[in-house]
Amino acid sequence: MSRTSSPSANRPYGLARVCRVWRMARSSVYAALGRAAVGAAAPARKRGPAGACTDEQLLAHVRRIIAATVWVAEGYRKVWARLRAEGLRTSARRVLRTMNAHGLLAPVRALGGRGPRTHDGTIVPDRPDAMWGTDLTGTLTGEGNASVFLVIDHCTAECLGIHAARRGTRYEALEPLRQAVRARKGAFAKGLLEGTVLRHDHGSQSVSHAFQAEVRFLGLASSPAYVRQPEGNGCAERFIRTLKEQLLWLRRFATVEELNAALQDFKERYNREWLIQRHGWVSPTEHRMRLAATEAAA
Repeated sequence: MSRTSSPSANRPYGLARVCRVWRMARSSVYAALGRAAVGAAAPARKRGPAGACTDEQLLAHVRRIIAATVWVAEGYRKVWARLRAEGLRTSARRVLRTMNAHGLLAPVRALGGRGPRTHDGTIVPDRPDAMWGTDLTGTLTGEGNASVFLVIDHCTAECLGIHAARRGTRYEALEPLRQAVRARKGAFAKGLLEGTVLRHDHGSQSVSHAFQAEVRFLGLASSPAYVRQPEGNGCAERFIRTLKEQLLWLRRFATVEELNAALQDFKERYNREWLIQRHGWVSPTEHRMRLAATEAAA
């Protein structure tokens, strides 16, 4: 049609005019002509430059990363980050496509529709020890139910203290806070944490007189989250999810003492090795060291 001559102008219509009238892209015409010239036997391939390795080689690398990690059910983004750390440059979407095609993605629950956002602010400060978060979860041991209390740094996502007890009293809830104070300050004294905010929920332990009295003694500013809005304590909630998926749902503990030993080991391993996306896929400890180096150089 583009080569047909116009009766009035005695000139060919041209491909641009024909495509404009028919409302189709010229690139589609050129692509069809190219496929016809090459032949139908030529296999289709992804556009753009070739990657660092073939799909078969990438699959082998992905399987090796999954087999070597000590963590359970890591997603494609962490696999992609570990490949980049080894010097293998590829896209996250390609890693996702490879893992999905070979059934290597962790199963997830289908979520229902979400309502309007109730927490639109941020609880992640730009420096360590500006805000801590505390919360509790539970697990089952051979001695019965046990409560697990913890303290998280909102900036670095480090676990600063963790403790399990048979009875989840207000005094047991103070133990991980005391661990955090000793870990960050090397001592325990009045007013050591002036300028630090402690985010907590409205649980009976956190709002008790004994708990709040010690918070004031240390110089912490109490910051309760809004009622029925767990996003306000999201850093501690996110750590609890990781703790359950990587430890509490995978092991059985005969005693609370055995659980406490496992929790302390998990805390050290988590701070040292767990990769966090908002830190640029580095561990909480490494992120704190980078922040300290940046502050020293300023």
